[in-house]
Amino acid sequence: MEKNTNKPKSKKRTLKGEVVSNKMEKTVVVKVSRLKLHPKYKKHFQVFKNFKAHDEKKQCQIGDKVIIEETRPISKDKRWKVINIL
Repeated sequence: MEKNTNKPKSKKRTLKGEVVSNKMEKTVVVKVSRLKLHPKYKKHFQVFKNFKAHDEKKQCQIGDKVIIEETRPISKDKRWKVINIL
């Protein structure tokens, strides 16, 4: 019997956010927001988290909407890379 060597590629997580800083070399800070439900009052509210993402060509400007994708660790804090500028 032959083994199936074609393993399905793992889906990498993608997030959509806004660039809040591009002062570092080949790195941008992306603010990602999501809605969270308050456990007691059942009200939705926004929470934000900042991710450092790799921007190889230094194209991102502050205020750009971008899609970032999870990747291998690039540095101490960078585990994401910019895929697309919307």
